[in-house]
Amino acid sequence: MTSRAFARPVGTVTRGTTNPNRLRRMDRWIAVTHGAELRRAGDAVAVDLGYGAAPWTAVELLGRLRSVAPRARVVGVEIEPARVAAAKPYEREGLVFRHGGFEIPVVQRPLLVRAANVLRQYEEDQVAGVWERLCARLAPADPVTGTRGGLLVEGTCDEIGRRHVWVALGPEGPRTVTFATRLGSLERPSDLAERLPKALIHRNVPGEPVHAFLRDFDRAWAAAAPYASYGARQRWIRAVRDLTADWPVTDGPARWRQGEVTVRWEALAPGGVGAGGIGARGIGAGG
Repeated sequence: MTSRAFARPVGTVTRGTTNPNRLRRMDRWIAVTHGAELRRAGDAVAVDLGYGAAPWTAVELLGRLRSVAPRARVVGVEIEPARVAAAKPYEREGLVFRHGGFEIPVVQRPLLVRAANVLRQYEEDQVAGVWERLCARLAPADPVTGTRGGLLVEGTCDEIGRRHVWVALGPEGPRTVTFATRLGSLERPSDLAERLPKALIHRNVPGEPVHAFLRDFDRAWAAAAPYASYGARQRWIRAVRDLTADWPVTDGPARWRQGEVTVRWEALAPGGVGAGGIGARGIGAGG
């Protein structure tokens, strides 16, 4: 990747909290759902945006992506210069660290941008603008080859990665929302509400779609209680299967077994948003 001058970094410094293996659920999902796109591109560039005070998540992302796309490269991007300097000793073939922010300081348009626990400190009304800026930097879709273009994965998890919720976006805007958890740590599916991404966390109130979804998920979980004798995994699978009657679940049992469920964004998008909001049709009021 040839360097060039980029604009002043856009964004604010995060707390930088990070732990090894914290983003394993997100990374594994990316490898399964986006691995073919990364492989097809050959030397695809992936960006770990806001990796934090230590470079562990970027190092781990390279290893997980290369299990499905051997020529993939990772650029760790941090807005705090001291964190970039601290990460430099961990650079290797396929992994570099850059000073930057939401402008994404790489020449080649990335096929993946992962932004985990970055927007947590921002205001809800800032999310649409950040999404729009990041999606504009993704590799574009190509109707000739059938590629859907780059992928932005933005979400939140707990400190050790047991519970995680993320939104997947393409160049056109939001696509899906994924809920992922270590099933043994879960009392009920709505426990995941505390890890909703910024676009949804303040919308978990009566009258909003995400609140209705979590309510229905809890009900399905309760109805699936007899399956608990076979383990939490079987109970989760049954509950998700029941959810599919009323909600547009996009994945199947292979992912449900991992403690995941993915739903179309349109079904959970905030309702009644005005100008500048995040509507069901995409980014911003006009979608």
